[in-house]
Amino acid sequence: MSDQHPEEVDVVVIGLGPGGEEVAGRLADAGLVVVGIEQHLVGGECPYYGCVPSKMMVRAADLLAEARRVAGMAGTATVTPDFAPVARRIRTEATDDWNDRVAVERFEKRGGRFVRGRGVLDGLGRVRVGDRRFAARRGVVIATGTSPAVPPIAGLADVGYWTNRDAVKAEAAPASLVVLGGGAIGLEMAQAFARCGSRVTVIEMLDRVLSGEEPEASAVVTAVLRAEGIDVRVGCNVVRVAADGGSIAVHADDGAVVRAERLLVATGRRSGLEGIGLGTVGLDESARTLHTDERMHAGEGLWAVGDVTGEGAFTHVAMYQAHVAVADILGRDGPPADYRALAWVTFTDPEVGRVGMSEAQARSAGLRVRTGAAEVRQSSRGRIHGPGNAGLIKLVEDAVRAVLVGATSVGPWGGEVLAMLTLAVHAEVPVRTLRTMHYAFPTFHRGMLDALAALDSAA
Repeated sequence: MSDQHPEEVDVVVIGLGPGGEEVAGRLADAGLVVVGIEQHLVGGECPYYGCVPSKMMVRAADLLAEARRVAGMAGTATVTPDFAPVARRIRTEATDDWNDRVAVERFEKRGGRFVRGRGVLDGLGRVRVGDRRFAARRGVVIATGTSPAVPPIAGLADVGYWTNRDAVKAEAAPASLVVLGGGAIGLEMAQAFARCGSRVTVIEMLDRVLSGEEPEASAVVTAVLRAEGIDVRVGCNVVRVAADGGSIAVHADDGAVVRAERLLVATGRRSGLEGIGLGTVGLDESARTLHTDERMHAGEGLWAVGDVTGEGAFTHVAMYQAHVAVADILGRDGPPADYRALAWVTFTDPEVGRVGMSEAQARSAGLRVRTGAAEVRQSSRGRIHGPGNAGLIKLVEDAVRAVLVGATSVGPWGGEVLAMLTLAVHAEVPVRTLRTMHYAFPTFHRGMLDALAALDSAA
């Protein structure tokens, strides 16, 4: 089909990860003629390599850890780690071909038109996929996501390293594992494999793991990982890697060498914007993210959702943005995109939940800040819980308005405790109201009262 006679449709969605799939499906439900383009797997990273399989690994590892804690609570327990059941469950629940096929069928039943291939912008409202051309009457949505980033380390390409996509497909836990990167993905995988029997070393080039979190959260998680036998090395730069017999040798700039059976690279994500034709619509071809306004506009007749917006590489953010974009495309009223109370969870044990600003971010924004923190183990529920009760609740208050602008919840089910903190930040609940609420006893979230008391003492 020539450029002069493209197929006319209402909307083209490039990339059917969680955000793109949601946009395409909802617009099709509304009766629009929608083309959804995906080169890889419909659903994106989450169901195949991210949230679903990784949390299966985390769940299994947590169960092993809890079983080992029995000795300190109710007697003795003998636990022999076996990775095989985890691998079988992942193969069943996160099967590429089956899940992808079901997702395509679901989209087409909603009236969407699916195209397998690489979508490339070809001017305003125009997209090509191979020899096919599409002209979108209403516009184009970019949702091309991200993929694992690989740093330019000498020898890395020659050693058969893992990314998270390989790690979740493992059939057995390796005898030893080096993890490059102390972010959420790296630490979740490190702890899961360690609890399943691997000897694990984590190497982070910055001065602490989870560098985007509060320093107190980083300290708690580091202490737990080291107590579990994981070798956590921070401020460590890897200069080269090499095959060394049956292992991989990782060389640091301080002369240290760490050897392991497997190497997992978890050093961030790479944007999916490269080579998609941004220049044809007047945007920077080299952009790593797309700036969007409060209605998810990235340009004339162009919207973007998900990782490519740079607002957090999280499934729930992509879904949230999808709803904003759909309302705008359909001409419906709706709340604008608002990231003041952006929340996320790192599923280590203890879990690390964060919402809104950190203390450092609030101070950099020019706010007059007060903070209050309380340790989980000092709360009633923390003492009852016993082994595995490491954690804290930290509150960040705008002292002028007397509302929370950020909070961190580290501990058992820290991500669930985060829910009330997210509401408090998003709704700007006055701190005086939070002090006078009922908090069920004995619960982990009741520890917020202790954090509020610490906030008062900081006045």
